[in-house]
Amino acid sequence: MAGDNDVPYKALNNGAEVLGETVFLHGELDLRIIEAKSLPNMDLASERIRKCFTIFGGCGHPFGKKSKNPGKISGRHSIITSDPYVSVCLAGATIAQTRVIANSENPSWDEHFCVPVAHPAVKVEFLVKDNDVLGAQHIGVVGISAEKILSGGTINGWFPIVGPYGNPLKPYPELHLSIQFRPVGENPLYKYGVGAGPDYEGVPNTYFPLRRGGSVTLYQDAHVPDGVLPEITLDGGKVFQQHKCWEDICHAILEAHHLIYIVGWSIFHPVKLVREPTRPLPSGGELSLGDLLKYKSQEGVRVIMLIWDDKTSHDKFLLKTEGVMQTHDEETRKFFRRSSVHCVLCPRYASNKLSIFKQQVVGTLFTHHQKCVLLDTQATGNNRKITAFIGGLDLCDGRYDTPEHRLFGDLDTVFANDFHNPTFTSRSRGPRQPWHDLHCKIEGPAAYDVMKNFEQRWRKASKWRDLKFKKVAHWHDDALIKLDRISWILTPSSGPDGDQVVRVTNEEDPENWHVQVFRSIDSGSVMGFPKDVKEAEAKNLVCGKNLKVDRSIHIAYVKAIRSAQHFVYIENQYFLGSSYYWPSHKNAGADNLVPIELALKIASKISVNERFPCML
Repeated sequence: MAGDNDVPYKALNNGAEVLGETVFLHGELDLRIIEAKSLPNMDLASERIRKCFTIFGGCGHPFGKKSKNPGKISGRHSIITSDPYVSVCLAGATIAQTRVIANSENPSWDEHFCVPVAHPAVKVEFLVKDNDVLGAQHIGVVGISAEKILSGGTINGWFPIVGPYGNPLKPYPELHLSIQFRPVGENPLYKYGVGAGPDYEGVPNTYFPLRRGGSVTLYQDAHVPDGVLPEITLDGGKVFQQHKCWEDICHAILEAHHLIYIVGWSIFHPVKLVREPTRPLPSGGELSLGDLLKYKSQEGVRVIMLIWDDKTSHDKFLLKTEGVMQTHDEETRKFFRRSSVHCVLCPRYASNKLSIFKQQVVGTLFTHHQKCVLLDTQATGNNRKITAFIGGLDLCDGRYDTPEHRLFGDLDTVFANDFHNPTFTSRSRGPRQPWHDLHCKIEGPAAYDVMKNFEQRWRKASKWRDLKFKKVAHWHDDALIKLDRISWILTPSSGPDGDQVVRVTNEEDPENWHVQVFRSIDSGSVMGFPKDVKEAEAKNLVCGKNLKVDRSIHIAYVKAIRSAQHFVYIENQYFLGSSYYWPSHKNAGADNLVPIELALKIASKISVNERFPCML
């Protein structure tokens, strides 16, 4: 039933025949995909073949008695039917997907999506598909005019699902959905700028909330010698202090009492963290990273490493290859073998709920790209707290650099045995490839969110080993320290004020930071996401077929650009997106909104004759 403010709408034609002008939808689409009825059985042919080749089943008629529970197969009299799900497409880009309902011709999803959009479109398409092991089969489509959506009213009702050429399907299936559009200009979230406004509560609709009472240390490059960079003056006559990233990480590792957790795209054990020290180095600081971690584990510190496993690298029997990306993953694992350091290679295996083809694509072409060091550090009194180093710097070869970016200097001293340049293969006299990146140290409640991310990833990765998916040794399951059982390690409790005990600053402190953690990850890579759809929605996770997805990085980017008042500065190793708007390669799949949002922001400022620098 439509609500009091709903605009009932009955689609008379197929999505391909929805007529109207191309309009630009810039804002949020509020979608609810409720249910479908009378879907056709797309598995009749495969079911007949299955019955022909099954050992105990003959080539009988495929129309048997339907099970009372369409999600279950209860013997040889049940029917195998479609496994439907819905993809929502706008301008050729998939913006939302429901979960798959197994073996049902009358599926009920009741899933809600709030999707940021910046798309030129004639219509919004709801593609109903049948999920199969080898891919998906198209059932039909519902198309709703973008002009009707732009009016702002709620469109709610049952819509006929039709074939690709507008042909009606039998037995006349229908889809029940609700859709409403809210333009950017009517959303107060973007009115006050980034991180401003009354009662600001951070970026909404994300897994991790805004945390108060934190402290953040910013780093440029792995090391910044004193006096190299010009002074940056701050409010109140203060001067920004340049800190030394790898030197700070080394000291934090040396001072850890209980745990050191490291996750990286690449971690190379021979790397030395401190090469141009600016303060006295405690015993052990002169060691390489690998020897330093062994040194700490021998002190009783729990050292856990989670490294991306490049599927193209091998070190088994007679097969030894560096791998396409040369991340040294096999070398590092071999170095820590038979030590008390827990080192696990984590391949980017897709969820087994995806098709076989997509599993292979994800496993081969996608990586784990998080870089993080978590450890316990000194808190108030005799207590300890969790501190997180996160950002863009891997602890591997080629990453140590300074703002001077020396190409030929100090190759035999500072950069000895750490020469990296994939363009010039000669490793004799340079030039070395310079490396610039950013990193930070987080203290306070947000550091425990980074810890939660590590624990979720570790629990997923430690279930499997190598390509044979064998269970790992039992000690991997128990590797994580139970922080709540160690009374002197401060941990937050549940409740709205549960993080008070781990705050390191107060609201009156000018050095107080509000910190929010964002990530891009799905349930194929973590353990702990709710399986129930409603519980997942409460955690601001979205469905991608049978995956639960945290897309908070993208949400944060879009929110920041839409809220920007005076300038945008983006520094990133990669910049690609909004491919649905490219003149060619519209189906490239790089559908994030960042480039088109920047273009729209610049255009809006030009239209009102306001200066707005945008630096990429």
